[in-house]
Amino acid sequence: HVQLVESGGGSVQVGGSLRLSCSVSGYTYNCIGWFRQVPGQEREGIAVNNREGTSTYYSDPVKGRFTISGDIAKNTLYLQMNSLKPEDTATYYCAAGRCRREWTPTGSVRRRPTLATREYNYWGQGTQVTVS
Repeated sequence: HVQLVESGGGSVQVGGSLRLSCSVSGYTYNCIGWFRQVPGQEREGIAVNNREGTSTYYSDPVKGRFTISGDIAKNTLYLQMNSLKPEDTATYYCAAGRCRREWTPTGSVRRRPTLATREYNYWGQGTQVTVS
């Protein structure tokens, strides 16, 4: 039984920080990420990572402010969110799914995560983040 459980959401002032956690059980993920959704809008990928932590992508709105990381031993994913803005208010989800492939500068191949929600088939229930 695959389960992803997010925690760490809450209310924070503009400019503040929050750290979200996602505990994964029943599944050894290869690519995993954080997504968010505002009512009436499509869910968007904001930060994704491969299991090794060697390929990471961020959406432009969060680049430089959010950091994704993972603890393989704990099968847990994190999202450190700094310099929060009102437009970061959303329900945040973690999800695990398929990887693509990419070449590294040294000529090897590694798993490449994608920000596209359609590539993810296991989802958590979401945690609310409110910035005001």
